[in-house]
Amino acid sequence: MAQHFLPYGRQSIDESDIEAVVEVLRGDWLTTGPTIDALEAAFCDAVGAAHAVACSNGTTALHLALAAEGVGPGDVCIVPAVTFMATANAAIYCGAEVVFADVDPDTGLMTPNTLADALRRAGGKARAVLPVHLAGQCEALDVMAERAAAAGAVLIEDACHAVGSRWQGQPVGNCTHSRAATFSFHPVKTIAAGEGGMVTTHDAALARRMRVLRSHGIERDPSRHERRAGEPWWHEMQMLGWNYRLSDIQAALALSQLKRLGDFTARRGALAQAYDAALAGTKLPVSPLARTADCEPCLHLYPVRITFEAAGVSRADVMAALAARGVGSQVHYIPVPDQPWYKARHGEQELPGARHYYEHTLSLPLYVGMSDDDPGFVVEMLAEVLGG
Repeated sequence: MAQHFLPYGRQSIDESDIEAVVEVLRGDWLTTGPTIDALEAAFCDAVGAAHAVACSNGTTALHLALAAEGVGPGDVCIVPAVTFMATANAAIYCGAEVVFADVDPDTGLMTPNTLADALRRAGGKARAVLPVHLAGQCEALDVMAERAAAAGAVLIEDACHAVGSRWQGQPVGNCTHSRAATFSFHPVKTIAAGEGGMVTTHDAALARRMRVLRSHGIERDPSRHERRAGEPWWHEMQMLGWNYRLSDIQAALALSQLKRLGDFTARRGALAQAYDAALAGTKLPVSPLARTADCEPCLHLYPVRITFEAAGVSRADVMAALAARGVGSQVHYIPVPDQPWYKARHGEQELPGARHYYEHTLSLPLYVGMSDDDPGFVVEMLAEVLGG
């Protein structure tokens, strides 16, 4: 393997991030403390939402949003076939069923037309629609919100890839067209907290339910129950919840990273443009991910579309040859309906857009620590491997 190796994604940690974490470690609160409140307030400011609820990761963010909305047995959630399996799993955790929507073969995104087909297959039981902002892109949120509402469902955005993205000039997460939006702070995402998540919403009651659910369903607010006189320890378990709390240590890192979001977004954009330009100068059977209208993505991933059959080489061989040349890559994602657990539940599904997207996609390195020359180097190595 080459000495200089570019992974497909990597966090960016500087001294300000380290100092923020150390400050919490030297303080009195390691969890359930004031840094959580500060992070939630700052995130509201960043995306223009009224409420933000921090939690332990992007999966628990999805679960909290659906559970607080009351999704349960007998309900159906519409999930695009190309996503990380957590999007579908969150619905199953609530006791609901999943109907998979096909995706655009060039973007990997659920579209208004594939949503309409999935809603038809849901047979009037759709309770929630979960568009996934794959790689940081989103599509036609207004139209999909209208179609969801017409079917009696709410729109809950899986924006775990989309911190820093904008749609129609507004930050993703402002919930103009959705009931809630969920985010991830996993290390390869735009903002890192080690692990961590966030849900934004404009609905105060929904936010309050999520805050109660993230801590075992326990209510401590004396205005919400009859606290017994002289018993300051009193609390009530109002509903069955979970331990989905984020620690102040993680929140300190996320809060520090949030202050760098503008720089992160600009850098990712510049690297994506460098990739686009480098690929435009080749005759390789490779094209950048198709861009959607009205979206200014802060790309979490840089997926390319490769016609492997035209190059006469398999994707596995391409990945191995790139790794030997110092270039990491990954596949995002195996369609969730093809996972054994879901295939046993639903059988074989005819989703041609998802199949085509999966079979021709490879994610190349994209992270803010890359040099200006790295995208050109990656494309040069890709040309060697593909024989271009």
